Amino acid sequence: MAEPSTRRPDPKTGELPNRQVGVLLPLPLGRTYTYAVPEDMDVTPGDFVVVPLGVRQVAGVVWNSAPDEVPPEKLKSLIGPLDVPPMANVTRRFIEWVASYNMASTGAVLKMAISVPDALKPPKPVVAYAKNSESPETLKALRITASRQRVLDEVADGPPRPAVELARAVGVGSSVVKGLAKAGALVAIDLPPPTSFDPPDWRKAGPELSAEQAEVAAVLRQQVAAGSYAATVLEGVPGSGKTEVYLEAVSEALKEGKQALVLLPEIALGAQWLERFRARFGCAPAQWHSDLAGATRCKTWRAVATGEVKVVVGARSALFLPFPGLGVIIIDEEHDPSFKQDDGVFYNARDMAVVRAKLGEIPIVLVSATPSLETVRNADLARYERYNLPNRHAGAALPDVSIIDMRVEKPTAGHWLSPPMIAGLTQTFAAGEQALLFLNRRGYAPLTLCRTCGHRLQRPQCTAWLVEHRLLGKLQCHHCGHSARLPETCPSCEATESFHACGPGVERLAEEVAELFPAITCRVAASDTIYSASQAKKLVRQIEEREIDLIIGTQIVAKGYHFPFLTFVGVVDADLGLSGGDLRAAERTFQLLYQVAGRAGREQRPGRVAVQTHMSDHAVIRTLAEGDRDGFLAAEARDREQNGMPPFGRLVGVILSGADEGAVDQAARNLNRSAPRTGDVQTLGPAPAPLALLRGRHRRRFLLKAGRDVNIQAHIRAWLRATQIPRKVRLQLDIDPYSFL
Repeated sequence: MAEPSTRRPDPKTGELPNRQVGVLLPLPLGRTYTYAVPEDMDVTPGDFVVVPLGVRQVAGVVWNSAPDEVPPEKLKSLIGPLDVPPMANVTRRFIEWVASYNMASTGAVLKMAISVPDALKPPKPVVAYAKNSESPETLKALRITASRQRVLDEVADGPPRPAVELARAVGVGSSVVKGLAKAGALVAIDLPPPTSFDPPDWRKAGPELSAEQAEVAAVLRQQVAAGSYAATVLEGVPGSGKTEVYLEAVSEALKEGKQALVLLPEIALGAQWLERFRARFGCAPAQWHSDLAGATRCKTWRAVATGEVKVVVGARSALFLPFPGLGVIIIDEEHDPSFKQDDGVFYNARDMAVVRAKLGEIPIVLVSATPSLETVRNADLARYERYNLPNRHAGAALPDVSIIDMRVEKPTAGHWLSPPMIAGLTQTFAAGEQALLFLNRRGYAPLTLCRTCGHRLQRPQCTAWLVEHRLLGKLQCHHCGHSARLPETCPSCEATESFHACGPGVERLAEEVAELFPAITCRVAASDTIYSASQAKKLVRQIEEREIDLIIGTQIVAKGYHFPFLTFVGVVDADLGLSGGDLRAAERTFQLLYQVAGRAGREQRPGRVAVQTHMSDHAVIRTLAEGDRDGFLAAEARDREQNGMPPFGRLVGVILSGADEGAVDQAARNLNRSAPRTGDVQTLGPAPAPLALLRGRHRRRFLLKAGRDVNIQAHIRAWLRATQIPRKVRLQLDIDPYSFL
């Protein structure tokens, strides 16, 4: 057969394209599928295409050029290309790296990168109307009313305009415009949809920086301009102006015509951040998080792919957007555990972002007042550059921290605020200032039990207690999302009105505050009361305008906010999180308490922090009171190094789950028989997970421990190849785990 004219030689190699390609599909599959390329179609790696898969049609990405080895009659053909820019080579390499390191299927990672399939479809054009100058006879035969004449006069010399816009301009209904079009007096024209995102203005002057801020900003600008990989740790006390510094790197990327990505750990942090960005660049950036409507996600994904969007601020999933020209990545609050994804594909967005920067040969900035031990270790090994802003901006002083020993300063029976804490709140309100009470426990009470028989309310499908949310009138499992009404009688002993709430949550604290300070305005801020960007924005406005005197909040208010009149922070239970088997418990608690303390006194009014604790001699509490962050990190590093724990060693979690407990236990026994137990790798388990039953599935865990120089993924692959797992048992791998539940 003669070569068809559509097979154009590659301009670089002069070779004709192969007629078979490997297509990667966004499905949990570990390989590409080979398809034939029709004679009238040219595709190259990165192109988005539609392919047949069984009886379905699925969108995928041409991943490679397959050799013409499969007989054509055995292959299905590509259905056609999609009108979307091809996926950049660096993005494809990144997807492969993430899949390999985290031991996930490449298709599952691709699905995260094509999280909005509708974005692959071209946007609908805008229908506009113009004068039909080719049919003057139509006007002669048409009855011209006053309304119609106004429309015709408006379009006489102007450009095509949508019906709504035309109708609004002359004060008529859209039906008048469409009627003229139907009669032939106007002609409908398809126009491309308007630009959805304003370009940030990098020429706009930013705030005046201090000498130490300007020095670091200059370094970051130079890194972006150089266009090569560099990893920089930007640390500094709360209120030192780290955001203003790294926005200079964003400005340089815009100046170079490149894109910028800023990752934030919490959607609630975005309200004030967006205002700072708007003040700096004259418009808002594109956002990417789960709270966005589907249509907005479609527009944003496609605008990122075309390069229309220049700056994205988002949650961890924004890392997988199809940037064609990314110039810098910023990870704000890089230590935050919410950058770790613990379902679907397990990955740490902070660590994967460093890989993305290295593959793309661009700089990355890791920002935190309390850098993670992993980041500090990389800086100590000179893998990262490290810059510190030790002073608060504009001369504001760090708050005074006082420790309240709850073994001495006991609250009254049935209450949770000590006399010194109450005195601090009283003084703050009397001065017309604002306060924050921090308790990292949602709901009214963490445990509800029967006074008669001691029965604890929990969901039968989970080994987790139900938490009472009195404001919502329900009990809720914070692990599976199940909710139910408080039963009228005890399921165990059938006693009535016998349930008792044990321990405080933020709602119970608000109840106590209402008794103590009935004249103040108080607001509870937790993830179940502030669960959208609009709600977070409203809360910020109310605090800034001093409509709220007291915020009672969980970790969503612990970092990132700047409120000039907030001068007092009270930590209700500093010990929460210090117990248990989590190796990062002390580090996380210190980071959280240090961050929440940093909300106090951020401008000229001096700040005070009061910390209630039953463990006043604990290293975390002592170093918090002394402000000795570096001393704490050094002690924590010594302890981890002695025990071979991250960042000095490696861990991998292996989780088995299934509805059939016997099958799960059999899978655990099978794995245990062939588990790697060598000098390089230590296998712990199997053991029931702390949440041994979740959503009706029984769970067992292994924990693998190895040195930093061990290719632990290779050991795991060999282990799994040698082990039979029942089909009804699910096996999940968590490389570098953060959660041990």
